[in-house]
Amino acid sequence: MSDFVQVSTATETREQAVQLAESAVRGRLAAGAQVVGPVVSVFWHRGEFGMGEEWQLLLKTTAEGYPALEAHLLEHHPWEKPEVVAVPIVAGSAAYLRWLADSTKPGA
Repeated sequence: MSDFVQVSTATETREQAVQLAESAVRGRLAAGAQVVGPVVSVFWHRGEFGMGEEWQLLLKTTAEGYPALEAHLLEHHPWEKPEVVAVPIVAGSAAYLRWLADSTKPGA
C-alpha cells in the first residue's frame, strides 16, 4: 500500500470547497489542497438522474492520516452523503513526498 493518498470530494460552491480545504490544511490533516471548478457532474441521486456544476476538492495526505481527514470532511461537509475517496499516490518526487509527510505532522 502507498504511504500517500490523494483525497477528493466535491461541493456545490467554490466557497464551500475553499472552506473545507482551508480547515483541513490548517489542521495538518492535509499538506495541500486544490479547488478545481466548476466541473460538470453527472450522477444518480435518490433514484433520479442528475446533472449539475460542482467544485472539486483534491487534498494530499498520508495513508495513515486518511481516517482523520475523512472524518473531518464528513463532519464539515454540507452534504449528507458526500463523495470522499482516496487513491494511492504510487510515485512522486522525493522532495515533494518528504514535504507532504512533514506538513501533515501535528505541530509541524
